[in-house]
Amino acid sequence: MAVSKAKKHATVEFLTKDLANSTSAIVGTFSGLTAGKDFSLRKTIREAGGKYHVIKNKLAPKAAAGTKIEAALQGLKGVSSVAYTEGDPVALAKALSTWVKDNAEFTFKLGIIDGKVLTVAEIGDLAALPGKEEIFSKLLFLINAPAQRLATVINATGRDLAVVINQGVEKGKFGGAAAAEAPAAVAAAEPDVQAEAAATEAPAEGA
Repeated sequence: MAVSKAKKHATVEFLTKDLANSTSAIVGTFSGLTAGKDFSLRKTIREAGGKYHVIKNKLAPKAAAGTKIEAALQGLKGVSSVAYTEGDPVALAKALSTWVKDNAEFTFKLGIIDGKVLTVAEIGDLAALPGKEEIFSKLLFLINAPAQRLATVINATGRDLAVVINQGVEKGKFGGAAAAEAPAAVAAAEPDVQAEAAATEAPAEGA
């Protein structure tokens, strides 16, 4: 049954709005895809932050005109569908690549990121890259690592000092001459401390 001009126009208008902010896309084809697998595919793409549509090859170029994924929707042949996102292109590529491994009914045609068209092999390379969340996680670890190490060193230093002192006491290293010298040094220092205290209080008394 032929599609009316009004329906074609509505389809193009809908896709134009939907594709307007997309920065990356993966175009594929399928054969013998069951309703259950189609649902699974759409769910996988949605969870990766993307959207998915089966597209008409003649309408796709009009819908994508002026967008960053325009070049990927030109001159398509056969059955075509597009998964697109304005989010993380790596997440979309990873999700689709993983799904396709277990579902041979769907295959890639090409991809695109910010106007650069990708081959099927390059889609695989993209899927192998770390995603934004993984990169941010590693970056956060690197930022926090010095502070964490510093805190660990400080805590370890305190613990080590306590251990050394305890071992010294247990082995009598602070006894004998050292133990006798310590009280004497404290006693010798007391007159100086008292003199400093008196000097500090003197101006207050004369005020």
